[in-house]
Amino acid sequence: MPHAAIVAIIAALVLWSPWTAAADEAEEATVTWSVTPSAASGPDGRTRIDLSADPGTSVTEHLAVRNLSTEDATFSLSAADGYYTANGRFNMLGASEKSVDAGTWITVAPSVEVKAGETAVVAFTVDVPQNATPGDHAAGVAASVVSSGTTANGTQVGVESRVGFRVTTRVAGELSPALDVSDLSATYETSWNLLQPGTLTVAYNAANAGNTTLSVIDSVNAIDTEQGALLPGEERELRVTDVEAWPLGILTVDVVVEGLVPGEDLASAPTTQQMMVWAMPWPHLLCVLAVMLIVFALLMGRRRNRRRIDSLVAQAREDGRREAEVA
Repeated sequence: MPHAAIVAIIAALVLWSPWTAAADEAEEATVTWSVTPSAASGPDGRTRIDLSADPGTSVTEHLAVRNLSTEDATFSLSAADGYYTANGRFNMLGASEKSVDAGTWITVAPSVEVKAGETAVVAFTVDVPQNATPGDHAAGVAASVVSSGTTANGTQVGVESRVGFRVTTRVAGELSPALDVSDLSATYETSWNLLQPGTLTVAYNAANAGNTTLSVIDSVNAIDTEQGALLPGEERELRVTDVEAWPLGILTVDVVVEGLVPGEDLASAPTTQQMMVWAMPWPHLLCVLAVMLIVFALLMGRRRNRRRIDSLVAQAREDGRREAEVA
């Protein structure tokens, strides 16, 4: 197989992993690998693990580390609390950050050695504390390697490259989805193209005040937008942009925001608000003003021409009268 094809296959396998994290300014690691959920017999096609458990119980799961490189490698294994980034991607806390929730429930071997081109399956346990609160608790499990790299200024550094997947545990008990929406605002931008409408932008802050993961969905003037997920306790500033609207002086903006529990027939109470936004049709007004000025100038020109012609006619008559008197 050509070298370029091998590289393309490896790249595709790495990008298939649910999420990855690495230092941006350093050289890439020479080891390439993937990490997926697994059964005891091998990878089972899942991209994440969703568990349901009672407080005080323990669940055994598996992960599969596949070494896509041409050399043997030892991978460090770890677990940590999970979170969603500002752009809605799932990640887990770094090694220097302390986990306080589901990341502390997972016990996994500290490392695993995987021969080149092979896959190793590793068992791990999720021990739910007796006092765990009902609802969703997210963590991540990852395999990582440390490689040497060089920053932009030439400094040698050790770079931890990490690949993993999400483990969400739903602790039995009453589910209480709740979404707090605050700081709602709307602005309007006029288009200087007379044949195109302007655009509305709506911004707000959404905070998950319940105990379940919520997928935030908003509606601005009946246009729906999916804004990604929030874990319990998370909040994010969200925006809806490029909502087309014609400038009619004052616009009424109807906003509805709610959180849906993924995979469940549950939702938070929707937040509904109606706002008024100034949307002055300045380009159209300027165009009308320009037309009025042109019409006015034409009328004034016609009036001046008519006066000039009347003056010439009167002068001609006067000249004719004078010539007649002389004769």
